[in-house]
Amino acid sequence: MLALRRALQGCTLSTAVFRAAAPKPALSIRLMSNTKDDGQFKTWKPLAPTLRQRRMTSRKDLHKGGPMRELTVAKRRTGGRNNTGRITCRHRGGGAKRRIRLVDFKRTVPGPQQVIRLEYDPGRTAHIALIRHMESGEMSYILAPAGLKPGSVVQSYMRVSLDVAAGGAAQQLSAEEMSVSERMEAEARAEAQADIASKVNVEVGNCLPLKLIPIGTTIHNIGLNPQGRGQLARSAGASAQLLFTAPTGLAQIKLMSGEIRRVPVDACATIGQVSNPNHKHEKLGGAGARRRRGWRPTVRGNAMNTHDHPHGGGRGKSKGNKHPRSPWGKLAKGGKTRHSKNPMLVRGRPRR
Repeated sequence: MLALRRALQGCTLSTAVFRAAAPKPALSIRLMSNTKDDGQFKTWKPLAPTLRQRRMTSRKDLHKGGPMRELTVAKRRTGGRNNTGRITCRHRGGGAKRRIRLVDFKRTVPGPQQVIRLEYDPGRTAHIALIRHMESGEMSYILAPAGLKPGSVVQSYMRVSLDVAAGGAAQQLSAEEMSVSERMEAEARAEAQADIASKVNVEVGNCLPLKLIPIGTTIHNIGLNPQGRGQLARSAGASAQLLFTAPTGLAQIKLMSGEIRRVPVDACATIGQVSNPNHKHEKLGGAGARRRRGWRPTVRGNAMNTHDHPHGGGRGKSKGNKHPRSPWGKLAKGGKTRHSKNPMLVRGRPRR
């Protein structure tokens, strides 16, 4: 019996040695991509339920690295709480760390500026462009309009407009005390200033005052006062149309909502439409994508108790025969909340 056991052990050892000495066949491994990017949207293979409906806009043409550190500041999170620790903005908290990109919305620096690259900005839906001044070498971020590409040259004419306005004001103040030579010089200056409108380039990405933009032009990043930053039409795919303008006074613009409003003619505006127009077709797919963006779960009012929400309490899905309203009793659908009329409003947006 002992001899038979030793013989079997010897056979096992020789088999193992043979297997170790045998050469391994070469395996051809083909890596399959789990994503598909057609230039407009990026989709995923349904390896998980959350990836089946996930669809994001393509970022093929964007910069793959991080932003310029000098043009960013740290974003300190509050979790939706104010200085006393009370929640003033619900459903906020957590999420990935971010840095705020310092975007130039005023565009007051004159001179040609070259687009270095297009970048993703986690703080907004639109893309941003890193530009470098071709004379001073100064770097800055601007909102990237649709169609802007690396290597393009953009320019701002806002400083010229401000100088023209200051010269005109000084001329009006001292017109009564001017001599003949001073008047001739002022007229020559006025003719030179009037010739500026014919020399500006109305191209995508250029920033101009509204009085120098032709009627009917598509614009974005529109200011509300002559020396202020752009505030209107800044999100992805947003734009407005210039309906009326003049050398002085107020211009009229039509927003995407259908609203028509007045804006000072010396306010800034950028030619073109904001980039990333397909953002409205994105689908996050799952709850985890929302959490990574800093959003916490939302509880329906019907699922709460009576003292927590006006729709709470009762049996089943009843909301107590009340119109939809907020947790504090404000009407949520169609209720009037504005009591004073905006003097700059020409026609309000169409309402359903």
